[in-house]
Amino acid sequence: MQHLKNEIGQEIDSLLVSIADYVKDTKITSDEALETARYVLMDTLGCGFLALKYPECTKHLGPIVPGTVVPNGSRVPGTQYVLDPVHAAFNIGCMIRWLD
Repeated sequence: MQHLKNEIGQEIDSLLVSIADYVKDTKITSDEALETARYVLMDTLGCGFLALKYPECTKHLGPIVPGTVVPNGSRVPGTQYVLDPVHAAFNIGCMIRWLD
């Protein structure tokens, strides 16, 4: 396995590289696996959209500075928000886990 470094010269964890390689290179041939993944995605989106009906959830969403839009940013499904990838990931995670 090659030793990869990030943009500031730190070595990237070999386990993360192995996982990324597996995800990138493995061909999924199981119809059952694809169907299950499709159902999981639909359930996840449904939970996130339902969470948008809860003000206690939506008050945690959106940009840090109101009105900010990040060009070529990440969209938060079910909202008008386009955020930086890290904040978008928090918003999406908050939505999909809210009903837990």
